[in-house]
Amino acid sequence: MTEEARDTAARQRLFIDEAAKHVDRLKEVTGHTPRACVVTFGCQMNARDSEKLTGILHACGYEITDSEDADFVIFNTCTVRENADNRLYGRLGALGGHKKNNPHMRVAVCGCMMQEEGAVARLIKSYGFVDLIFGTFNIHRFAELLVTMFETGERVVDVWREEREIVEDLPVVRKYPFKSGVNIMFGCNNFCSYCIVPYVRGRERSRAPEDILREVRALASDGVKEIMLLGQNVNSYGQGSGFHVSFPELLSDVCRVDGIERVRFMSSHPKDLSDDLIGVMRREEKVARHLHLALQSGSDRILKLMNRHYTKAGFLTLVDKLRTRTPDISLTTDIIVGFPTETDADVDDTIEVIEKAAFDNAFTFIYSKRAHTPAAAIKTDEDTAAKERIRRNFDRVLSTVQESAKQRARLLAHRTERVLVEGVNERDESLLTGRMSNNTLVHFPGDRSLIGSFVDVMTDENHGFYYTGHKI
Repeated sequence: MTEEARDTAARQRLFIDEAAKHVDRLKEVTGHTPRACVVTFGCQMNARDSEKLTGILHACGYEITDSEDADFVIFNTCTVRENADNRLYGRLGALGGHKKNNPHMRVAVCGCMMQEEGAVARLIKSYGFVDLIFGTFNIHRFAELLVTMFETGERVVDVWREEREIVEDLPVVRKYPFKSGVNIMFGCNNFCSYCIVPYVRGRERSRAPEDILREVRALASDGVKEIMLLGQNVNSYGQGSGFHVSFPELLSDVCRVDGIERVRFMSSHPKDLSDDLIGVMRREEKVARHLHLALQSGSDRILKLMNRHYTKAGFLTLVDKLRTRTPDISLTTDIIVGFPTETDADVDDTIEVIEKAAFDNAFTFIYSKRAHTPAAAIKTDEDTAAKERIRRNFDRVLSTVQESAKQRARLLAHRTERVLVEGVNERDESLLTGRMSNNTLVHFPGDRSLIGSFVDVMTDENHGFYYTGHKI
């Protein structure tokens, strides 16, 4: 971390102390410890940001709750697809009436959506009760923004158009005490034509490897056993940074940290997944046997329009290499159906790739037009017949994915798997829920004392997307 970033972190810790005084005064007025709720939309990067927000709120004296019936509610937004926007507006609408009956309540909206042109203006116009608005580049200044909000009593809007520094040395409250995400980079340089991420998260910036390893060692000392390295495209970690450490080298270094028993990472772009990375995945037992590799489409024509920089044949060659060198790997993917000008034949190509790649699972979406992206300018039919055709193709793709997942899941039946126990089963308290190396869930009888530890479980029965079993 740079000297400037260290100074910024120190300054923000002073603002945390100042904000805590305001929270104490609020406690005196309301007669209870103020409660705060952080609601997260979107990806693992957003989830990690929410842990930072929660950590700062906790350090300021708020009691953290999952209920939106709270004194402070923060929506950490996503804008990758339109339905994420709609979900936010629905939740805000429901919150408006509650805030009218609670004069001391505060509402904040932050995250990727706030970086999108016009989003802040719409919030101010239609949801005037929102007290604090900020974006993705200045989350580290959250405590300072809280103090400004308390001291002025007015709405605070602070959205930066670019990140000026990477500041990570601030409080964090993890969702799980035994596993944690670690940001290794921010932003994206790929500019896929449908994607708004480079515009709302900025260009790629990698953290210094020594800062990452220092954080991982601290997490291990705090009882964390599983790490997930996070970036929009981890394969390009370090490029243009001057650190001279590649992602495969960083991954190997993280695996050597004492106390860390499993390492995951996401996301990984097919265009630059290297032989070196495949080699590390093969050699290092700590690396999870799971790779999320976004296909998006199996059509060369559509891939070119998407600006994905690989072909159908190239993707399948990569899959063959992965399956050959790491036979036990689980491959999951993302698929978009209904990209502008996509035909039934293009979807046939996608289905062929799904069948040949034998994905263990896939997140399948209907294309969502995002303003100001190149794909949004492509003319396309939007009549009822076109929408019906897209829905039919979506159902075809989804059916193929489900069949592939079913066939792959059967391969793990009646095997002993190393499982990280994550909690009590939500539907049956006599069962624990754990996650295998390949990211599949397994439910089995056990004592709560096992939560947070690795155990060996026999997978007795496959239920499609999860297993039931028993502890060995």
